[in-house]
Amino acid sequence: MDRNMQFRSITDEMANLYDRKNSDYGNSFDRSIDQFGLVASAVRLGDKYNRFSQLINANQQVKDESIRDTLIDLANYAVMTILWLDEKGEVVNEESYRL
Repeated sequence: MDRNMQFRSITDEMANLYDRKNSDYGNSFDRSIDQFGLVASAVRLGDKYNRFSQLINANQQVKDESIRDTLIDLANYAVMTILWLDEKGEVVNEESYRL
């Protein structure tokens, strides 16, 4: 499989995971940002980054979550934040951008 096809395969996997989790949890991600501002996204991205860092530094596997799973989640949270920004037209109260 060439790199472009592999990329599309991964983004399809991300979309399927997004669909499944939104079905299970509803759109709690957007509701969190609406309530707390973009700091809510930063916290979730930070949690996944910290998990990734822990996995690579300890060279260990966490039960039910691989490095790959963590990176898929991290990428999905980034895309979900872009979706939120696009929906708001990037005209977001300045307070929403503060950490």
